Amino acid sequence: MKKLFSLILITLLLSTPLLPALAEEMISVGIIQLVDNGAFADMREGFIARMRELGYGEDQMRFDYKNAQGDMSNLNAICQTLVDSEMDLIVTIATPPTQAIVNMESGIPIFFISVSNPVAAGVLTDMAKPDKNATGTSNAIPIDAMFGLAEELTPSAKFFGVIYNTGEINAATTAQNAMEYMDANGYTYKEGIVTASSEVQQTTQMLIDAGIEGLFVPNDSMVQSALPLVVELCNEAKIPVYGSSAVMVATGAFATISISDTEIGAITADMADQYLGGASIEDIPAIRVSSFTTVINVATADAIGVALPEDVLATAVLLGGE
Repeated sequence: MKKLFSLILITLLLSTPLLPALAEEMISVGIIQLVDNGAFADMREGFIARMRELGYGEDQMRFDYKNAQGDMSNLNAICQTLVDSEMDLIVTIATPPTQAIVNMESGIPIFFISVSNPVAAGVLTDMAKPDKNATGTSNAIPIDAMFGLAEELTPSAKFFGVIYNTGEINAATTAQNAMEYMDANGYTYKEGIVTASSEVQQTTQMLIDAGIEGLFVPNDSMVQSALPLVVELCNEAKIPVYGSSAVMVATGAFATISISDTEIGAITADMADQYLGGASIEDIPAIRVSSFTTVINVATADAIGVALPEDVLATAVLLGGE
């Protein structure tokens, strides 16, 4: 009887199809930043939140976040670590990490967030047809709209300082665009070049001493890390600081016209979802995000003595109020 039972059991096992896996293999996503600040944090969280919304739960997708703390050597080591870990996807925030990982030619798909000029940065040669296994979102700053806002809010400011790090292609490109605009529209300006965050305070003071009437800060992670010092000095001198992100305004800059950092992270997540759904990188065009909002810090406006027009107050996002 036991022998008969064993034969029946073996027959049943052999005739039953194998059970499917209980869960799909975990998708590993590396996230790289050169530095951390409020804007980058919002971009990162916007990406992660959107991936969760799209159905990639904690049992399906894990995120390995790395911050190089502003050190390029550390950034390169982080990139190598994630490559060696054979991540399924790598997400980069801003230009330096994107350049670093693209140049490694690892074969791992790369999705970048907030690279102002991807072509100039060398991370692709065609926005419509990405060719270096990387695609993502660009947040080119609308210079004409930015200075149009400055003309409306602080019309007497015609001599601007521009503070940026030439080592960040996104910042250098935006600064160059701003200076070309000012050349063509009757402004004068003075550049303030920094190579380390420790130089930002001294360079800002140099620009103030030169007599600037306004300060423009491009999307520069180095300057942004020291922005509270910039704002403190400029507020004392009654000089408006026009930043390049809502987080800069939340930190104390006077005003900006910018995109939502959370939104640009979410848009990049949608692109990653396309890839995971079967699309190839070259068939996922890089996107230049152009949904802009005016953001004003009303506390800073009070500090520098600027009265805000009613029409602007009616449409802008206001920060820094009680």
